[in-house]
Amino acid sequence: MSVLVVIECANGEVKKSSLEAASYGSKVAAALGTTATAVAIGDVQADALSGLGAQGVTKVLLDNDSRLHNFVPGAYVKVIAKAAEQENSTVIVLSNSNIGAAIGSRLAVRLGASLATNVVALPQINGSTFTVRRGVFSGKAFSDVELTSDKKIIAVKKNALEVETTAGATATVENFSADLSDADFATAPKETVKQSGDILLTEAEVVVSGGRGLKGPENWHLIENLASALGAATACSKPVADVGWRPHHEHVGQTGITVSPNLYIAVGISGAIQHLAGVNSSKVIVVINKDPEAPFFKAADYGIVGDATEVVPKLIEAAKALDK
Repeated sequence: MSVLVVIECANGEVKKSSLEAASYGSKVAAALGTTATAVAIGDVQADALSGLGAQGVTKVLLDNDSRLHNFVPGAYVKVIAKAAEQENSTVIVLSNSNIGAAIGSRLAVRLGASLATNVVALPQINGSTFTVRRGVFSGKAFSDVELTSDKKIIAVKKNALEVETTAGATATVENFSADLSDADFATAPKETVKQSGDILLTEAEVVVSGGRGLKGPENWHLIENLASALGAATACSKPVADVGWRPHHEHVGQTGITVSPNLYIAVGISGAIQHLAGVNSSKVIVVINKDPEAPFFKAADYGIVGDATEVVPKLIEAAKALDK
């Protein structure tokens, strides 16, 4: 029996959120007196996967069927279920990502497993009792839940736990096939449009986000230049996407993308509760707004009261100076 970790990849590399899941899964495996095995799906090189040994994974099963290079929920679930059966895994760990959300419940139904999402701490294991802590109410509270089924699925909240690394450790990589048929791809998307840019918003350590306080799309270069200076991804508030300044796939918040970076910089965003729900898991929040009564300041770790068009250029200069 081994703990099975689901690995997500992008551009041939393992996502940071999956490194977190691998680190978490290996610790659960140690607590259970077993090992951690990973299953990777799609377009990724074996060299990238062998590095998961640094997170405590001993073996990686790779299904690189070309039809899996784009996400197909039903097919992904079948691959993971087959891997869990082969490894006799009763605990499956994955990231609480968009993909994790899409496959977690499907996998739980297929395996008859208990499912805990948004998990923020290692489980408390006492004999047959298996309890995990998860974030609830958009991160405003925590709930301790006991997983009572024989099989358990844990979706780890992104950026909630540190990735622990053992230098020099490697994992063996084995080819794996779930013997998928064309019927497994009946619900495959007709077209996939991938986010452009060097840094994926959902995986970014630093996010610079702009709101209507920028006054107009002609000032968006301030967000891009600050992000470039900090090595950050860019995002926007819902009103900015609604008026067409930026595409909707950059909108963060309760009805958009949820992010959990180490640093979130909100420029000209008032901080409506729907926006806060999507960013309040950020470790440090910096708010720049000319309105000292903006609600966002109550949630901020640091705040600057001032016009974004005057403040941001100074931040860009300071960030560039640090690089010299």
